[in-house]
Amino acid sequence: MRIASWNVNSVRTRLDQVLAWLEAERPEVLCLQETKVADELFPHASFQALGYATAISGQKAYNGVAILSRLPIEDVQVGFTPLLPQDPQALDLGEQKRVISAQIAGLRVLNLYVPNGSSLRSEKYAYKLEWLACLKRYLQAQEAIGEPLVMVGDFNIALEARDIYDPARLTGGIMASEPEREALLAALGERLEDGFRLFEPESGHWSWWDYRTAGWETGRGWRIDHIYLDAELRDHALGCTIDAPMRGNPQPSDHAPVIINLAWPPQDEGEDDDEEC
Repeated sequence: MRIASWNVNSVRTRLDQVLAWLEAERPEVLCLQETKVADELFPHASFQALGYATAISGQKAYNGVAILSRLPIEDVQVGFTPLLPQDPQALDLGEQKRVISAQIAGLRVLNLYVPNGSSLRSEKYAYKLEWLACLKRYLQAQEAIGEPLVMVGDFNIALEARDIYDPARLTGGIMASEPEREALLAALGERLEDGFRLFEPESGHWSWWDYRTAGWETGRGWRIDHIYLDAELRDHALGCTIDAPMRGNPQPSDHAPVIINLAWPPQDEGEDDDEEC
């Protein structure tokens, strides 16, 4: 089972690219961020023509998340409130469409678009830290349910120096400040681990290149798009990659897809054994 995550920076602007990628790669699940489209205008039919069901949470021109799946999508939940119904912050933070999850093939797929924060002095930075604190409470509630969890998305945080092209200069700034990193690590706890780092310890692997600084052309990237796995799913992880060449497309998203390959659903013992006993 292959699960992919991609901040497409407008699903309608990049629709042809997303469809071509799906036809070529055929992941079972693709989670999109920054769809930037109201629900009534989401291009369901284009994805359904390729065999993908859709679950969406969008708003006009900003934010927006979606789950596309070739497998049945069940129990779709939007925002933080389904697991935090008594949490007043969860309702307020849900006004921006950044959280969607669904049950697919016996696991919970959680798709997030974490706020950027803008700058360390911005009100948006304080909002980001509040949002991450709410995510921690949400994940604690989800853990109590006991579903296997894969959490994907654009996290807008480089957790370590090896996740930035110039850590000496950029560490401490937005997307690499200690409060952001500590807030995300607190949300992950001991339960969730970075699927990419299970297979690739080295630096130089980026998922985002800033338009404004010619990041792609100069090789100045960040790894801020992540896939996190709980312990059960880590045991079934086969590999995790970043499809960086997609950033080189004409009129690309500034992000590239990230893909995790899981041996899931797990087979019963002997299920794939064709030999007679």
